[in-house]
Amino acid sequence: MELTIQIAIFLAAIGALLWSSDRFVEAAERIGLSLGISPFIIGVTIVAFGTSLPELSTSIVSVLEGASQIVVGNVVGSNITNIALVLGLTAVVVKNIDLEYNLWHIDIPFLWGSAFLLYFTVMDGDLTLFESALFIGGIIIFLAYSLKDQDKPDKEDRPKAGVSDYVYLVAGGAVVSISATYVIDAITNISVILNIAPSVIALSAVAVGTSLPEVTVSLAAARKGKASIAVGNALGSNIFNTFVVMAIPRWFGPLSIPQSIIDVYLPLMIVMTVLLGVMSNNRKITRWEGYVLLLFYAWYFSAIIQEAG
Repeated sequence: MELTIQIAIFLAAIGALLWSSDRFVEAAERIGLSLGISPFIIGVTIVAFGTSLPELSTSIVSVLEGASQIVVGNVVGSNITNIALVLGLTAVVVKNIDLEYNLWHIDIPFLWGSAFLLYFTVMDGDLTLFESALFIGGIIIFLAYSLKDQDKPDKEDRPKAGVSDYVYLVAGGAVVSISATYVIDAITNISVILNIAPSVIALSAVAVGTSLPEVTVSLAAARKGKASIAVGNALGSNIFNTFVVMAIPRWFGPLSIPQSIIDVYLPLMIVMTVLLGVMSNNRKITRWEGYVLLLFYAWYFSAIIQEAG
């Protein structure tokens, strides 16, 4: 009975987390546009932050509540899910993803760099404050390259932000914080009841739950014939996850890095990341390559189940 209650709390909290994150991002977008900020800048900053907000909020709360091993499991699990599940499903649904821009110009180099930097900084079982500062530097450089030469929208194209937008911004942020606390509490309780490490739940249930924004946005874009947006969404989210979601929680306390993540799941994340770069080299991800990504995800999930057992 107690397990059922905790699972219900977890699902309800994840739902509230996703809903409030969505409201927060929508309000922030409208406010940003009304202030004359370029839509592209909003896309690579506010939207990237918004789709990673569930991961960031749950990671900060986990550190504050003494369950910091959830942080790296959350990041690695979400990154694997974004590549293997999100892009795999998208490629299968649309048959082929034709990329409208060259990912090797900015995205893939930063994606590879962030993945290898994460591995080499945590392979000793710790992430120092200096290393977390390097991560923040990485996202600043990424944004600087991405935002270069972007023009502001004309005044007549700017929407007006109403009082409700500011209310949603504040209320959305508050609900994100509260629901993230319930998510972490439920994870801790479920792990105790089932005698499973919290990091295992973070690699699976939390990773899938917090990646739902990427899943829904990517599949919606694919159905509208804009599958390349799905790729940009997944890549941007992964870069943001690694540089920001790993770095910021470290300033709230030390991070515990489980050995199983260093030995198994981080190398798997790197393999997935390199594989995505190779697949996108010809500016196309085929349906068969999508099936390969889904097979990788199935193997990844089976490894988690085996570890839990």
